[in-house]
Amino acid sequence: MSSLDTSSVSPVGHSIPGSTKNTSINMKKAHEQWQPVHLFKSSNYTTMADQVQLFGVWGSFFGRRVEVALRLKGVQFEYVEEDLYNKSPSLLKYNPVHKKIPVLLHNGNPLAESLVILEYIDETWKHNPIFPKDPYERARARFWAKFIDEKLWPVVRKALGSKEEKEQREAIGETHEHLETLESELKEKKFFGGESRGYLDIAAMVIIWLGIAQEALGVEFIPKEKFPRLHEWQQRLVEDAVFKECVPPREKLGAFFKARFGSSAASK
Repeated sequence: MSSLDTSSVSPVGHSIPGSTKNTSINMKKAHEQWQPVHLFKSSNYTTMADQVQLFGVWGSFFGRRVEVALRLKGVQFEYVEEDLYNKSPSLLKYNPVHKKIPVLLHNGNPLAESLVILEYIDETWKHNPIFPKDPYERARARFWAKFIDEKLWPVVRKALGSKEEKEQREAIGETHEHLETLESELKEKKFFGGESRGYLDIAAMVIIWLGIAQEALGVEFIPKEKFPRLHEWQQRLVEDAVFKECVPPREKLGAFFKARFGSSAASK
């Protein structure tokens, strides 16, 4: 999932196969246009001693995962928008291993990798828990989050970046297989954890990005007739006040997908 080569970067902060130098120009324009909310204030659950910073990129669902968790917890934090084509000294200092976002800095102590950060947030600020109480259900939630990052996301990246019709078709087929597995896990529940949104719903935010890519590119990554439960689930998420605040504007992210992948999709 991690990549040390960030010479060609997607809006989610990871390398995409088949990237071109023109993409970096588009990404830089998107970065320049993005005006982040630098400080999210909520004094209910943080003390004056708590200093929290989140280093992210506007279109990264990995970074947005962390933002959702902090907002659900009511944690006051400063958001720092990164340019992955010109990484800040702070990012390189706080994540010297992967050199990528997201990074959470809590009272001077840095943490990287979104799923690791989510666990830290839940254990540090106990109110409004995002993990299930039951140990078995917590373990299952971790299993499915790992499935999303290690199984679903790699084939989505491949489908987005493929220049060959056959390769893209195969990657979309694999994407559908993994989405079918998640659809079966969701069953008739409102959210993956039951009646309320939680850790696994946050981890699965990539599905919202997949829906936006489908709208922008006209490629059936997640057709509604095939995945009705996932479509209903993601609609609940985007209507939720916290998730709605953390999902990038659909038009802006869709425009990026068109600029980045539109020509190759149209040629297939």
